[in-house]
Amino acid sequence: MSTVTVKSINDPLKTYQFVDNGEPMRGGVKDVYFSPDKRYVVAIFRDKLDFNQKERLQKITNKYYTQIQNGEAGEYYLNEVFRWPTDVIEHNNLTGIIVPLYKPKFFFRKGYQTSELIQGKEKNGKWFAGAKFRNPHFPLRIANSELGDWLSYFQVCVNLSRGVKKMHAMGLAHSDLSYNNVLIDPIERSACMIDLDGLVVPGLFPAEVIGTAEFIAPEVLSTKHLDKNDPNRKLPNRLTDLHALPVLIYMFLLHRHPLKGGKVHDLDTEKDDLLSMGEKAMFIEHPTDDMNRPKLNQVSKWDLPWADITKLPYTITGPYLKTLFDKVFVDGLHNPMQRPNAEEWEIALLKTTDLMQKCHNPTCEQKWYVFDNTNTPKCPFCGTSHQGSLPILDLYYQFQETTWKPENHRLMVYNDQYLFQWHVNRNVVRNEKLAPQYKVPVGYFTFFNDKWVLVNQKLTSLKDLTEDKEIPIGTMVELTHGKKILLSNEEGGRVIVVTMANT
Repeated sequence: MSTVTVKSINDPLKTYQFVDNGEPMRGGVKDVYFSPDKRYVVAIFRDKLDFNQKERLQKITNKYYTQIQNGEAGEYYLNEVFRWPTDVIEHNNLTGIIVPLYKPKFFFRKGYQTSELIQGKEKNGKWFAGAKFRNPHFPLRIANSELGDWLSYFQVCVNLSRGVKKMHAMGLAHSDLSYNNVLIDPIERSACMIDLDGLVVPGLFPAEVIGTAEFIAPEVLSTKHLDKNDPNRKLPNRLTDLHALPVLIYMFLLHRHPLKGGKVHDLDTEKDDLLSMGEKAMFIEHPTDDMNRPKLNQVSKWDLPWADITKLPYTITGPYLKTLFDKVFVDGLHNPMQRPNAEEWEIALLKTTDLMQKCHNPTCEQKWYVFDNTNTPKCPFCGTSHQGSLPILDLYYQFQETTWKPENHRLMVYNDQYLFQWHVNRNVVRNEKLAPQYKVPVGYFTFFNDKWVLVNQKLTSLKDLTEDKEIPIGTMVELTHGKKILLSNEEGGRVIVVTMANT
């Protein structure tokens, strides 16, 4: 075992060290070695890189790394969302990159429920995207303590959406976004993108790979037989990322693939795959055409109940995500310009978390569900009905002096649910740039003396408009059907209108 010192190409005065025990971790194209202090890895390409490939790495580690570092929310992106390569080195005439080590939360603390096989392995997204590893009867089911609940996966998807949003804002495309290139930790509700050395810089560095099978956009697959220089050949770009991202979101929330259904196009499996994900691709839950619906007698028993789209249709993800899934898998499937951008996914995911209800069944595996907009809501996963009355708060904003319009945003109430500034004022945007003072709750909801109440913790102009009464800090207001409450009289302040369901 020896410690090797290597020099940076970006800055010849900088050096790095790695431990060579003769048995590096082998990636697809790189050998990976740990630094002595385990703070970073040195990943060395096994083949020589050409001038263009080296230049791409220098741009990624120099220009773009600095751009993120010095930009808004730089720390969040570099600590939470990306494992961004920070430098390029040379060793024995081969090129390598320096990448910060993954955080401990992205390694399995426990193994499977029945064995310790995967303990210590990295939490690649693939473990969490499909259904079988979470099936209670599957012999190699992942331990419960690693799986998280349904709400966890919404935050995971928010991180991924922000990562894609940031790349696109910098003029980059990922080109190979898949469950293999993300690490997720449902327990801490975290996700992080890895393998970022092949990013596409439009007009400068084209994609080197067409992507990972289940995530390649239909236009890329259906033209992959054409020459790379053929003007009709479609290569990975920003718009193909906008197909891969929702495939990931759909798989993390519903644990099935949006295009893999029951329709067979060709008896040759390889040709069939090419058609069903390419030229003839079709959403398995197409609202008006059921040709590609999964046939339950053809799906693996380990994939149930998730593979049953009648029992767990995509509509359980709520109205905002349903609209976007229709846009991307119906309108935009073969029409890339129609695909929603990454920020639209981020907003829809966050608004959906405001529609969440806790399941009343203590043994429900998912623990949360999205309110289904009925008067008698129940958990779609275990069938448990909601108990007791349920306040629904619709947010309104001031359109003109005397006109208030609905915001298409509502907040579901449950015991100890918080109210935040981004609910109170439409000028406070809930994204990665949110200042710390806005992350503190300004009020909370609780069931007190058989009544639902909102307790004011920090709002200086909270007012019960129905009773024409101020609600000072430290006091509460009862939530009753039809009640209107002004959350703030500042510019952008909202009014909530209460509806009581399940009464």
